[in-house]
Amino acid sequence: MSDKQTATELTDLEKAAFMSGENIWQSRAFPHAGIRSLFFADGPHGVRKQTGSGDHLGIAASEPATCFPTSATIANSWDPTLAQDVGEALGAEAASQDVDVLLGPGLNIKRSPLCGRNFEYFSEDPYLAGHLAAGYVRGIQSQGTASSPKHFAVNSQELRRMASDSVVDERTLREIYLTAFEIVVREASPRVVMSAYNKVNGEYAHENAHLLTEILRDEWGFDGAVITDWGGSNSAPAAIAAGGGLEMPSPGLASVPGILAALEDGSLSREDLDARVAELRALVRWADGGQARPVDNDAHHELARRAARESAVLLRNEGDILPLAPATRVAVIGDFADTPRYQGAGSSVVNTTRLSTPLDALRSSALEVVAYAQGFERDGTPNEELATQATDAAMGADVVLLYLGLDEVAESEGKDREHLRLHQAQVDLLARLRDVNANIVVILSAGSVIEMPWIGDTAAVLHGYLGGQAGAEGLVDLLTGAASPAGRLAETYPLTLEDTPTAAYYPATGPSSEYREGPYVGYRYYATVGKDVRFPFGHGLSYTTFAYADLTVTDAGASFTITNTGEREGAEVAQMYVSRTSAGVYRPAIELKGFCKVRLAPGETARVTIPFDQYTFRHFDVDAKAWAVEEGDYDIVIGASSADPRLTGAHHVTGRAASAADTTPAPYATGAIAHVSDADFAQLLGRPLTPTATGLLGVNDPLRGMHQAKNPLARLVARILRSLIDRSERKGKPDLNLYFLYNMPFRATAKMTNGMVSPAMVDQIVRIVNGHFFRGAGALIGAFFRNQSTSRALKRELESVAAAAAAK
Repeated sequence: MSDKQTATELTDLEKAAFMSGENIWQSRAFPHAGIRSLFFADGPHGVRKQTGSGDHLGIAASEPATCFPTSATIANSWDPTLAQDVGEALGAEAASQDVDVLLGPGLNIKRSPLCGRNFEYFSEDPYLAGHLAAGYVRGIQSQGTASSPKHFAVNSQELRRMASDSVVDERTLREIYLTAFEIVVREASPRVVMSAYNKVNGEYAHENAHLLTEILRDEWGFDGAVITDWGGSNSAPAAIAAGGGLEMPSPGLASVPGILAALEDGSLSREDLDARVAELRALVRWADGGQARPVDNDAHHELARRAARESAVLLRNEGDILPLAPATRVAVIGDFADTPRYQGAGSSVVNTTRLSTPLDALRSSALEVVAYAQGFERDGTPNEELATQATDAAMGADVVLLYLGLDEVAESEGKDREHLRLHQAQVDLLARLRDVNANIVVILSAGSVIEMPWIGDTAAVLHGYLGGQAGAEGLVDLLTGAASPAGRLAETYPLTLEDTPTAAYYPATGPSSEYREGPYVGYRYYATVGKDVRFPFGHGLSYTTFAYADLTVTDAGASFTITNTGEREGAEVAQMYVSRTSAGVYRPAIELKGFCKVRLAPGETARVTIPFDQYTFRHFDVDAKAWAVEEGDYDIVIGASSADPRLTGAHHVTGRAASAADTTPAPYATGAIAHVSDADFAQLLGRPLTPTATGLLGVNDPLRGMHQAKNPLARLVARILRSLIDRSERKGKPDLNLYFLYNMPFRATAKMTNGMVSPAMVDQIVRIVNGHFFRGAGALIGAFFRNQSTSRALKRELESVAAAAAAK
């Protein structure tokens, strides 16, 4: 039976119902057509299958699963093979829990280090992010579980994430924000793609035909199903026509009348609806054909340990204080040593199969732990007694292992960061400890960038990011020299937040998020304008040293040798950057176009080849609406980081003639994009800027907008929500449901309540909020009863159709 035959044997009512979920985690089943329900679960770094009643953010209890390092951590490994190994383990665990679709990996670009969800994303660079995510997808799907890369696309901030329009020029869209997804689709063939909450250039991502049909399907060849993020649907008929499929979690049958009406009036073609049905049916058939290996929790814990070890980044190592010799007397200080922060907050939180703490891992090592002190309050509240105890502990040790980091409130899904600093209490403690013991090794726990003006007070800094359930053991392997650090930063560490290219634009507090920096994201900006940074993209130290030599560049790629010139085994990440040296269209000074991780014994030399591919020299030609390779001279730069070139070779590329006239706005020609004018940004966009609408709230405005509502009761609700959020943050336990509600648009109420609230009811709720209480309340009551009646009638009709089909 073909998928198209299945689509035609369902009635229009069933097809329309198939386009939305049965409940929070499952799609609808139509047994008479051979269509079973699919089970979805969160899973960027561990399976999150909820037990009992579910909730849209996955906050309720879930089945135990291995908590691997987060994507931001694995990204520092620069190792797609490791990513695939982790993906395979995720897929096997998902299959063992009867999960059909794992919602991940997330590969949105780290436009700003302030994004609260950066711990879930890989990198500021699309080439690196795409290849690592492709590894995850290959691994997950090798076990018969479908992978759903997310959030497609241009989803870069948590503030107003469901009610924001990402305004970006086409070239930046293609080169920066879509390339990672392109690599994943072309190289790993995911069966599912999750669309983003936001609009992209005025159209919701889930109903954006340019993204979902013209690019994803027609250009890249994607043949799977597109699903919404939970509550991310706007207009079901518009989505189906544009290439968007399944609405999750479950709007009940509230979307069905709209789909049927659109079929009737011709605004939705039967061909488009049948195509979406066929895509979902194909997903069911694919999931039924998979096989997974047995799950070994011990082996997966060891894999999590290896992943953490391979991904940790040694940022500083003065006097080669690391690794520590056996029997070194260490004082372990810091709340994170006893209560580790090993994963992010939100829908990705994993119920671990076990958890190692740094303190326990150190006590099981060859080091001598002579003291432990908490040192500081986790929430930053000053505590002189804790600081004094830590100072006393430090005085009696050879080395201080100081565990610092960001707490659970500092970075979280649903909330962007306000700054890049550690709590001042941690910084003050470091300074006090430095006065009594100069041998301070800082071990960091954080999912994103941190400002480090205090780094001069340290002897070494080892950044473990969020290392998962075995992260503590992986870091002890590095501290003791059982392994050499092999991680390299997948994002730039600026000196200050104000140095970042998006400092003037991020986060957008209104309905439009304008990407005025264009393609100058992360190291592309710093390298182009020559701005100093704390640590460059690609940076990381080792316990050994490497020498590069003998570069040869051909039309096929770059070849060179790497020699381990030290006395320990180690791994080097060779990075290939491309820089155009002749005149042509504007572009960043350097761009990563290849990399290779090489493990070498002391004295060993390896010949390394990094091939050129379809991404190496291309740029997107906006006028031609196509990719182009511009003829010209290029430098092929092989480096140990974006700021550490080791070898450079000139290379001439044949292609299209360079543009004779350059009408690029001045900021984009030079990279000086810190303060782009309206006129320059509009010129880059190729269209006028859309003025921000003011006045009454609409169904697509977030609930947080009720602060300015005409209805005093609505203003009170907004104040209560805000006060509840503040209270949860003061407790150090952010409430993700509250974050979600605060930034949720009114329309999402109809998408998250399993049919209890209809779109017509939302219209009247907004009417009430805008000050028309009595008229709105009366109409709301009427809409409520009509919704109940329609829902019951549709359910009866569906049951009747199913019964008739079964009788045949």
